[in-house]
Amino acid sequence: MFVDTAKVKLQAGKGGDGAVSFRHEIYIPKGGPDGGDGGRGGSIVFRADKDTNTLLDFRYNPELKAEDGKGGSGQRSAGRSGKDLIVEVPIGTIVRRDDEVLADLDRDGMEAVIARGGDGGFGNAHFKSSTRQTPVIAEVGEPGEAFEAALELKLIADVGLVGLPNAGKSTFLSVVSNAKPEIADYPFTTLTPQLGVATIDGQDILIADIPGLIEGAADGKGLGHDFLRHVDRTAVLLHLIDIYNDDAGEAYRVIRHELERYGELKDRPEVVALTKCEGVDEEIIQMQKESILKVNPQTQIFAISAAAGQGIKELLRELAQAKKAVANKESELETQSAEDEVDMDDLPVIKLSPEQMSEAWKVEKHEDKFVVTGAKIEKFARRTDLDNYASVNRLRDIMKKMGIRAELTSQGAEPDSIIEIAGKEFTLVEDY
Repeated sequence: MFVDTAKVKLQAGKGGDGAVSFRHEIYIPKGGPDGGDGGRGGSIVFRADKDTNTLLDFRYNPELKAEDGKGGSGQRSAGRSGKDLIVEVPIGTIVRRDDEVLADLDRDGMEAVIARGGDGGFGNAHFKSSTRQTPVIAEVGEPGEAFEAALELKLIADVGLVGLPNAGKSTFLSVVSNAKPEIADYPFTTLTPQLGVATIDGQDILIADIPGLIEGAADGKGLGHDFLRHVDRTAVLLHLIDIYNDDAGEAYRVIRHELERYGELKDRPEVVALTKCEGVDEEIIQMQKESILKVNPQTQIFAISAAAGQGIKELLRELAQAKKAVANKESELETQSAEDEVDMDDLPVIKLSPEQMSEAWKVEKHEDKFVVTGAKIEKFARRTDLDNYASVNRLRDIMKKMGIRAELTSQGAEPDSIIEIAGKEFTLVEDY
């Protein structure tokens, strides 16, 4: 069963907790802290796989979870990191979080970390200093990223077959390749995309047979967007039009209009073929060609019959040339882009350092509490054990050094005011 959209809940692994431990050896009465760090949580990694062709598995397994990191232990033993979860998806899969594209996996073997595992917490051995000989502080592991991802599969092919329902697309694909699409004498026989490889003069052409268009498809009518998303990545469009259509030009206009409304498809290289032409008078064929040329005078039109093998080789040769022309044009654009690149080292650039960016923070009052946001302070907060008074006091000290406490006071925070950072709540001072 072909499925080209899915939603999946992702939960990356939590980092392991750091350990509070002290050496206990004979004749060493004060061995000092030796608590190890926690291991990093496993991440969720998506990998494009040429042997996977559907998102069906995600319909039955809508939740993916990576392994948590293990906690640290004594003798400075670090916890084991959680294993990354490798998820294989079809080539052409786009992964989104809300409206943001996280990955576009368009090559076999391409990988992307979609949800990152949390860092492990430091053990108390990490906090030993000349003034702190017996620290009882240990960090908890950070939670891994958790969210719902939307998956969308866009087939990647050299040629996309477009046309009104029952235009002969499936028959054409079955004749020129080893694909076995369902074929019948009624509209919408093809309900899911089909792929096949045609070979001409030693060149392979990957062809996608996609469900038929109707007027209004760009608005989602009929199979609408289920069709158009797969045309999006084809290099060349092959418009197939039934020779027995009352007005071939009108059928062609409907197709082009929907492609134009969907996006940039109107500028895609195209070839037009009149199908089912076996035994048809040349006068009728010429009349239908003229009807099409009124819509687009630049159109190159072939008259074919998949069943009789008429005009098939000539059409495939034209498609192979069009595919090659697209590849050459893309290569030229890449070369030109490389030549036009500006040496950024010669331009004056003013930007914040990574340290300055990570230390940026903001304080906002929300009803009865103060909410502090900022990448660095939130990371400290996530790794703070609220059940350990020493850990909470450390977080308060960090806030003081970063100037956050002064800002809280200026905004009216009292000693017993509730402070929230990264979802964790505590008071401004320990005793009041």
